[in-house]
Amino acid sequence: MTHTVLIAEDDRAIRDSLTRALTLEGYRVRIAADGIQTLAVLAEQRPDVLVLDVMMPAPDGLEVCRRLRAAGDRIPVLMLTARVEVPDRIAGLDAGADDYLVKPFDVDELFARLRALLRRNPPAESTQDVLTVADLRLEPPARRAWRGGRELELSRTEFDLLELLTRNAGAVLDQTTLYERIWGYDFGPGSKNLAVFIGYLRRKLDRPGLSPLIHTVRGVGYTLREP
Repeated sequence: MTHTVLIAEDDRAIRDSLTRALTLEGYRVRIAADGIQTLAVLAEQRPDVLVLDVMMPAPDGLEVCRRLRAAGDRIPVLMLTARVEVPDRIAGLDAGADDYLVKPFDVDELFARLRALLRRNPPAESTQDVLTVADLRLEPPARRAWRGGRELELSRTEFDLLELLTRNAGAVLDQTTLYERIWGYDFGPGSKNLAVFIGYLRRKLDRPGLSPLIHTVRGVGYTLREP
């Protein structure tokens, strides 16, 4: 199957370079040079994944991502940023991006990130799945989750991570396994990506009066278990 990638990037050199590389890799490519063009292309013909530069002319990448998520659009978003500080990267994830890549980047790493995003579809055999742990309920085919009867608003990455932890409830999953299964790539011991998303899930799951479900196993990884 040939996937379509929308490259939203105002730097023409980067845009052209990515277009050539992705085309050679077998992708269909569409391009946009600013936020307005990006939203127009998305409205006209939905691609399979969006490569979105943070610093585009208004609306910038963060605002484009926020608008998509506010409209209920769950298209996978790989954010490109020249900002290396952790708060800047977290801003992209808070806006609804599924992953981020810091410029300059290796094109093979870009390919790996895109492959990971594109294969995050529920397996065909799981169409009847309903997962429950305590008062947590997941319906993977519909990509919906509830805790205590209240539906959770989860990003694509948040849902994938919660589903993986729920399917392995009671087991401790190490960080390498979580990175490989969710992102398709182990970012190494210095990465904060996993900790950021675990924090997002905890804030959405552990409302006042509810016992924590996700637990840290120091030096190993994380586990989801009943209180």
